[in-house]
Amino acid sequence: MSDDETQRYADQHTSPEPPLLAQLNRETHVQMLYARMLSGHAQGRLLSMISHMVRPRRVLELGTFTGYAALCLAEGLAPGGELHTVEFNPELETRIRRYIAAAGLEEKLHLHIGAAAAVVPTLGGMWDLVFIDADKINNDTYYELVLPQVRAGGFVLIDNVLWGGKVLSSHPLKPSDKDTRAVRAFNDKVQADPRVENVFLPLRDGLLLVRKLG
Repeated sequence: MSDDETQRYADQHTSPEPPLLAQLNRETHVQMLYARMLSGHAQGRLLSMISHMVRPRRVLELGTFTGYAALCLAEGLAPGGELHTVEFNPELETRIRRYIAAAGLEEKLHLHIGAAAAVVPTLGGMWDLVFIDADKINNDTYYELVLPQVRAGGFVLIDNVLWGGKVLSSHPLKPSDKDTRAVRAFNDKVQADPRVENVFLPLRDGLLLVRKLG
């Protein structure tokens, strides 16, 4: 069975996207140059499932893109919960806010435009769930930035940790491939980090689930 066939079967046996997310998915693929950055159906449903299991009061996302993952994570918020999402590219703001409004989440989902390293320290408080899906070369910077603000027993999710399969030892590295080196080093660091326990899911482009210990 091919990987594509396996993925199709998995998609067929995963709950469908809500209509608004299906619309955002289609719109992103039609209008955006790097549409593969969108979490998509299977990963989106997983993010929603994790959020429903955790029932977080405070969620932080780094790297909003068109807002798909943020809407998925918001589905499991506890009553009175809130989600803060940080996007570096101001050209995406109008689209993101349009979908936040369409989902009726203006009071719960807060968009911040700017560099994550500058925005996150201004938000304060503790996080129950963090999703890191920004520039991969800075995964370690973001991880160290947010981990002290994650409650004991809270979760950090990091996307694209397979990096197109380039992190595998069988993949030859070019001297210029700084992103791959950074993702490899980050994955190794988390694996050896005594502050957390972790599970690496080879779903889509790889999703690393991290739970902060006591």
